[in-house]
Amino acid sequence: MNLIEHYIGGKIVTGSSSRKGKVFNPATGTQESEVLLASKSDLDLAVQKAKQSFESWSNTPPLQRARIIFKYKELIEKNSDLLTKLIVSEHGKVYEDAKGSLTRGLEVVEFACGIPQMLKGEFTENVGTNIDSWSIRQPLGVCAGITPFNFPAMVPMWMFPMAIACGNTFILKPSEKDPSCSLKLAELFSEAGLPDGVLNVVNGDKEVVDAILENKDIAAVSFVGSTPIAKYIYETAAKNEKRVQALGGAKNHCVVMPDCDLDQAVNGLMGAAYGSAGERCMAQSVAVAVGNVGDKLVEQLAKKVEALKVGPGMDKSSEMGPLVTKEHLEKVKGYVDLGVQEGAKLVVDGRDIKLQGYEEGYYIGGCLFDNVKKEMRIYKEEIFGPVLSVVRAKDFNEAINLINDHEFGNGTSIYTRDGDTGRTFANKIKVGMVGINIPIPVPVAFHSFGGWKRSLFGDQHMHGPEGVRFYTKLKTITSRWPSGIRMNPEFVMPTMK
Repeated sequence: MNLIEHYIGGKIVTGSSSRKGKVFNPATGTQESEVLLASKSDLDLAVQKAKQSFESWSNTPPLQRARIIFKYKELIEKNSDLLTKLIVSEHGKVYEDAKGSLTRGLEVVEFACGIPQMLKGEFTENVGTNIDSWSIRQPLGVCAGITPFNFPAMVPMWMFPMAIACGNTFILKPSEKDPSCSLKLAELFSEAGLPDGVLNVVNGDKEVVDAILENKDIAAVSFVGSTPIAKYIYETAAKNEKRVQALGGAKNHCVVMPDCDLDQAVNGLMGAAYGSAGERCMAQSVAVAVGNVGDKLVEQLAKKVEALKVGPGMDKSSEMGPLVTKEHLEKVKGYVDLGVQEGAKLVVDGRDIKLQGYEEGYYIGGCLFDNVKKEMRIYKEEIFGPVLSVVRAKDFNEAINLINDHEFGNGTSIYTRDGDTGRTFANKIKVGMVGINIPIPVPVAFHSFGGWKRSLFGDQHMHGPEGVRFYTKLKTITSRWPSGIRMNPEFVMPTMK
């Protein structure tokens, strides 16, 4: 049995804990690896190594850091096929989707290569007579990231390249369901010339998560996952005086207007709802059919959902792979059962799909509900599977109110040919990421990613300019040099004269 260990201080480390988790291949349902689950002492060792490395790394000129990151970018590109196959083998998503997610992570590495420009401060000469003032951004110290199973490369790469480029050291706790890709990414960074201890990977479960939240030497925590856990991370880390960004759940709506290009909308929804088997925080899981477009929309969607090619991720003909675990498969099937019980119309039922030769894999076909009501749990809760719910709205205002009233505010889209409708939607909607005739509005690396409402706990979004701000602290210096003039004491608030 393959054993997955930790990466601490620039080398593979077994650690002190003998606890192990099981890592499965979702396509076959077979266990292929065991992963060591760290103890508090293992986490403390990683923090100690990171703390020791911080002083020299934070004093490394940003240009020198950038050169290492440039080399890292080259190594990721060179090893992209290996990294993609690691994602497929442990998560299950199809190869091209896994490769695309790796590319979106690589874009953040590319952005981090420009860190010397982004860390430039501000300077004002003569804010007062012979007094200058300037602001600089300095690293925080040891930072940590806790990442989900659905993007074992992309989400970690939204965190640690930015933190490290800014001069911090980093502890990554990847999902124990698919940890191999994160370890390989850390090894490649060391190969690129990153000093030992700057990036460490500690595998584990809640025990190591709590150790991260309570460790006094960790200055900041980044998290992506479900809303209940995001809230727990935010509250616990903040109580321990850490900076926190905790991205939570989603229920992303796609508004389909009667005037839209319906073929474009249907194709967009298919990829957004069923890509990666719906295991995306940016998946479009609710289609809001406005006016009289509903029947045509459901009719066209049903044909395409029924024709979805479900299979193992390494099969080039597969459009959708399995879910990540047997437990998650049962959870998603349970939501489909619930939708039927709640009175929604199950137009396409993918629960009973069987693949010859892959009978033990964690497969479910695409599921499509119509006439879903806002009171139903399948509308209110995040299913995180290939289940699309169609809600009918009589007009544009009702559609907007539906979205704005929902507890989540991660991403949303609208399909329309009318510019005023699109502009009004973007202005009025209470959601962090908005697409207009774009099905999955994930910002590129030089913008920032994050939602509103209960989809984000914390003040700053992830990667891009917000990432630089999150992983640095601002310092402002005001100076005057002696000029031979002696000043008398002043006992009032100083003003610039």
